[in-house]
Amino acid sequence: MTTGPSEECAGRTSVVFDPSLTEYDFGPEHPMAPLRVDLTMRLAAECGVLDHLEQVPAPIASDDLVATVHDPALIEAVQRMSAQPGPGEELRGLGTDDNPVFRGMHHAAAHIVGASHEAFRRVWTGESLHSANVTGGLHHAMPDRASGFCVYNDVAIGIRWLLDNGAQRVAYVDVDVHHGDGVEAIFADDPRVLTISLHESGQFLFPGTGFPDDTGGPDAPGSAVNVALPPGTSDGGWLRAFHAVVPPLLREFGPDVLVTQHGCDSHADDPLAHLMLSVDGQRAAYLALHDLAHEVAGGRWVATGGGGYSLVQVVPRAWTHLLAVVAGRPLDAAQPVPDAWREYTLERYGADAPRRMTDAGRTSYRPWEEGYDPGAWLDRAVHATRMAVFPLHGLDPQP
Repeated sequence: MTTGPSEECAGRTSVVFDPSLTEYDFGPEHPMAPLRVDLTMRLAAECGVLDHLEQVPAPIASDDLVATVHDPALIEAVQRMSAQPGPGEELRGLGTDDNPVFRGMHHAAAHIVGASHEAFRRVWTGESLHSANVTGGLHHAMPDRASGFCVYNDVAIGIRWLLDNGAQRVAYVDVDVHHGDGVEAIFADDPRVLTISLHESGQFLFPGTGFPDDTGGPDAPGSAVNVALPPGTSDGGWLRAFHAVVPPLLREFGPDVLVTQHGCDSHADDPLAHLMLSVDGQRAAYLALHDLAHEVAGGRWVATGGGGYSLVQVVPRAWTHLLAVVAGRPLDAAQPVPDAWREYTLERYGADAPRRMTDAGRTSYRPWEEGYDPGAWLDRAVHATRMAVFPLHGLDPQP
């Protein structure tokens, strides 16, 4: 596991960002407040992480680029409703509590698509080995409708661009607490794309999908992999599930590029879900995915943000750790949070910020090879996924 500076990443990593990306803003009562992005980038700067990432401006995606995944009728609806937002109209998932319309919404959503597209482009052309867009990861948006705080699906648009520009195989790993349903649905029948989602079971959480027997379309059996975790799963169980499923499938699939979505709403403090991870457990996942990118995809890695609604206590620390791993310079988990950042958080948002970059979480786990316990809900969930999908990839599902 990576624990220090990575010479192979030096000078070849980037983050796509400019402050106007915070214009993706559903309003003061909405849980996905853009302050989480502001605080993340400021914390990353104070921790010295941005010193090791090329900072790249975020372009605005053209309508033609958005239309490689989304129906023109959705794009037209977003443009029209965001030009004259008003109460009472619901259309294609817009105007709901999850996706309220705001002025300039099309521009803001296309900006996030453009930022992710730039990260994908840089990795595919070799300008960056790793590239990140923490404002991206809007994985619920469907071709014909907005869903779950997501207007346009920047990740799917980026994957489509990779395929259109010569990529033969793309692997997508989604560690958001919610099922990555939009990306999966868009590529479910495309054998060139492997989507893996680890999430709280849809029995308890939006969008109510992503069960083990959801394994892809008729022309791409095994293209979708879903690990539906029980509520209350913490670091050790989550990491046990991750390592039982993700590495063997990625090694067998052999992608040209690894794409990851890093919603940090799996944290115990997140108000919208019921998993119990710590920042330390999330950091361990970032390190594992970094190493897998180098093992299976020549280091080519695109990392995006996603959900995360503990806006001050969790998201900035989690995504600062992510950016540090993308940079090849992981932070010491035990280091203190810079005083200047804590002072800014108090003055700007009236919030008392954490004092350390760690939750003192325990990230040890029992490897799957040490045995399957049918009496444990977590193990039954992992076993169901392995039984459903491993044989489709020529892998032995048994421990």
